[in-house]
Amino acid sequence: MDAATAPHRIPPEMPQYGEENHIFELMQNMLEQLLIHQPEDPIPFMIQHLHRDNDNVPRIVILGPPASGKTTIAMWLCKHLNSSLLTLENLILNEFSYTATEARRLYLQRKTVPSALLVQLIQERLAEEDCIKQGWILDGIPETREQALRIQTLGITPRHVIVLSAPDTVLIERNLGKRIDPQTGEIYHTTFDWPPESEIQNRLMVPEDISELETAQKLLEYHRNIIRVIPSYPKILKVISADQPCVDVFYQALTYVQSNHRTNAPFTPRVLLLGPVGSGKSLQAALLAQKYRLVNVCCGQLLKEAVADRTTFGKLIQPFFEKEMAVPDSLLMKVLSQRLDQQDCIQKGWVLHGVPRDLDQAHLLNSLGYNPNRVFFLNVPFDSIMERLTLRRIDPVTGERYHLMYKPPPTMEIQARLLQNPKDAEEQVKLKMDLFYRNSADLEQLYGSAITLNGDQDPYTVFEYIESGIINPLPKKIP
Repeated sequence: MDAATAPHRIPPEMPQYGEENHIFELMQNMLEQLLIHQPEDPIPFMIQHLHRDNDNVPRIVILGPPASGKTTIAMWLCKHLNSSLLTLENLILNEFSYTATEARRLYLQRKTVPSALLVQLIQERLAEEDCIKQGWILDGIPETREQALRIQTLGITPRHVIVLSAPDTVLIERNLGKRIDPQTGEIYHTTFDWPPESEIQNRLMVPEDISELETAQKLLEYHRNIIRVIPSYPKILKVISADQPCVDVFYQALTYVQSNHRTNAPFTPRVLLLGPVGSGKSLQAALLAQKYRLVNVCCGQLLKEAVADRTTFGKLIQPFFEKEMAVPDSLLMKVLSQRLDQQDCIQKGWVLHGVPRDLDQAHLLNSLGYNPNRVFFLNVPFDSIMERLTLRRIDPVTGERYHLMYKPPPTMEIQARLLQNPKDAEEQVKLKMDLFYRNSADLEQLYGSAITLNGDQDPYTVFEYIESGIINPLPKKIP
C-alpha cells in the first residue's frame, strides 16, 4: 500500500506495547534460534523457546593475559549475577561425561586439550539446566581463532565479551606473587590481596609455571592469538584496563554486562524532561526537537496558545490566567491530551516539559496512556539557578533579552532602561524551586528508570548526555 496516498493510522497503544514488551527483540531472538538449530518442526521448538524465557540471561566471555585477574573478575560476576562459571579446569573435571574423561586424559599428557574436544565440552555443559536458566560466563575461552570459530559454528553466541588489558611488565610482576587456595580455588596475592585469616594463609600454594620466563612466554603466545580472536566479536566487545584496583575493574565489567546493546527495533521516543525552573529544559527540548524531529510539547505554551486562539479550553483557562491561579489538573490534561493524540506526536514521538509538577499529575499522565520511555532529571545547584534567572533583563524598546553576567547590554544607555520580568524576581524563583524539590523525591521514585544529569554545565554537553540516554537502551537493574 502506498503510504503517501493511504497513510496508516496506527493506534498509539500498538508501538507502545511493542516497545514495553520487547516484541521486536523477542521475534529476532526466536528467528536466530530457528536458523541456528533448524528443527524439523519449528512450532514446538518456538513454544519451548518461549517457555525458557532466557533471552536476557548472562552470556559472557572474559578474556585476558595471564595475571590480568580474569578468573577473579569472572568469579565475582558469577556470584553477583548468579550464573555458571565455565573454565577449562571445571569442564574437564566433569565425572559424568565421557568427553570430559577423554579431555582430562589428554590434558594430563600434553597440558592442553584439542580445540574440537574443548568446544564439545562447552556445548555439553551449556545444554545443562543451570546454564540455560541462569546464564554462563566463559573464563579464558576461546584462546584461539579456531576455538572462536568452532564455538560460533555451533550457534553459541555471547552477549558480552570483555578483554582485560595491562602492560606486560605489570603482569609479570603480578604473576610472581600469585597464590591459590586449593580448597576454594580463590586467587590471592602476596602484595595486593593477602587473606587476613591465618588458616587460609597457611594452606595457600604457589601455582605452577609462574616464573618470569614462563610468564613472558605465555604472554607472547597470548598476544599472538588475541589479535585474531577479537575480530570474531565485533560490536559486543569491550576492553577494560586491568592495571587498576580489582574492584574498579569489576564494577566496570559489571556495568558493561548489565548494559543492553542497541537493536534495530523501531523506537518512537517519548521523552520527559524534569527539573527546577531555569534548569534548561526548554533549551534541551528545542535541541532534541530540531535534531530528531520530535514534537516539542511545552505545557505552559499549550495553555497560552489555547487562550490566545480562544478555543473551548482556552476560554475555560483564561479566568485562571487573569487571577494568576494554577490551572486545574483536569483541564490541563485535556489540553495536553488533545496535543499528544495528534498524529505527528504518535508517529514522530515527543519531548514533554513543564508537566508533571507533582505525583498526582504524573499518575494522571500514566492513566491516560502517555507513558514516557525516557525520563531525565536535570540537576542544577540553587546558586546557579539564581544566577541564571535573577540576572535576566529585557529591553522594553527593542525586545532584546540580556543577562547581566553572560550577555550584558552593550551601552550604559541600554542598561539604564532594562527591566526585569516579575517572574525572575528572587522571591518568585525561590518559591518555584521549593515547589519542585518538595515533589521531586516522589517523581524520582515513580520514574525508577530515570536518568539524572548534571545540568550545571555547557548546554551542548548536557544535550550529548541526553542524546546518549535516548539512542542507547536503558541498562538492566540487577539486584
